[in-house]
Amino acid sequence: MTEVPQYKKKDFISDQEVRWCPGCGDYAILSSVQMAMTKLGKKKEDIVFVSGIGCSSRFPYYMDTFGMHTIHGRAPAIASGLKIHNPNLSVWVITGDGDGLSIGGNHLIHALRRNVDLNIILFNNEIYGLTKGQYSPTSQVGLVTKSTPYGSLDRPFMPLSLALGSGATFIARTIDTDPKHMSDVFLAAAAHKGVSFVEVLQNCVIFNDAVHDKQTNKATRDDTTVRLENGKPMIFGKEKNKGLRLNGFTPEVVTIGENGVEEKDLIIHNETDYNISSMLTRLGGGDLPVALGVLRNVSELSYEVQIETQNQAVTEKKGPGSMLKLLNSGETWEVK
Repeated sequence: MTEVPQYKKKDFISDQEVRWCPGCGDYAILSSVQMAMTKLGKKKEDIVFVSGIGCSSRFPYYMDTFGMHTIHGRAPAIASGLKIHNPNLSVWVITGDGDGLSIGGNHLIHALRRNVDLNIILFNNEIYGLTKGQYSPTSQVGLVTKSTPYGSLDRPFMPLSLALGSGATFIARTIDTDPKHMSDVFLAAAAHKGVSFVEVLQNCVIFNDAVHDKQTNKATRDDTTVRLENGKPMIFGKEKNKGLRLNGFTPEVVTIGENGVEEKDLIIHNETDYNISSMLTRLGGGDLPVALGVLRNVSELSYEVQIETQNQAVTEKKGPGSMLKLLNSGETWEVK
């Protein structure tokens, strides 16, 4: 086994011109992924980026690794085949809220439920960017776009709720204005054995500018996001004096030190507790903060490991297969 080189960020920067709009959040995501790759512990030739169609799907061109720019929504299916054929690969799926949740929704949910060891990053700017500003499956109700001139009537998907309901064993959320947080989340996803699904709140400066402004603006971000740490109470706010407490089954914002509220009264994050993970996927709106970090991380056998185990068991029982024998089995006939 050859030693993994000590990479620097520049080793993952390709010779291709990056062609995103100036100010696009994709630049920061790209940079954070490149930084994460230096700490991955894998050789470049064992890393693959697979994308579908959309602004985010230019990604493989800009990574100096192997990569595939595939077709609309089909990246999870192609990436699954890669991983099953060569489990040693570190396979990353790059998709957007349109590519991944609309035409690609079916492929996505089945990759998640199968627990294929893929790292799926979904860029969520709540709009179609490449095709010039139509509403997407995550666009908010009432959003006026070129395809909804009188306002969208569709209720949006919650990507992490969808992933959790599909059986994902690792779900997380990060934000394009925090490069270190992004890199840390990407590395946590890579370390997970099984499918990982990371939603990145990303800004489209042209067609949906400031869509995540409350979570990124310096004046409001500390009061509208809660940074999760496993085993730690959910505390947030500029003064670190706000917290989340359960009122029955409902989370509520409280102020530590007021009305007898103490730190011990707050919800303790537990990445393996399904109910906590489910609650966190739906936070946001009103005075409830959006959860950032790892929401769920549980250990289950990954799909490619199960396939290999099954193949070995069948081979031991029936012997190695023969394609010629298979083609000549059952009802066969000759055409003369």
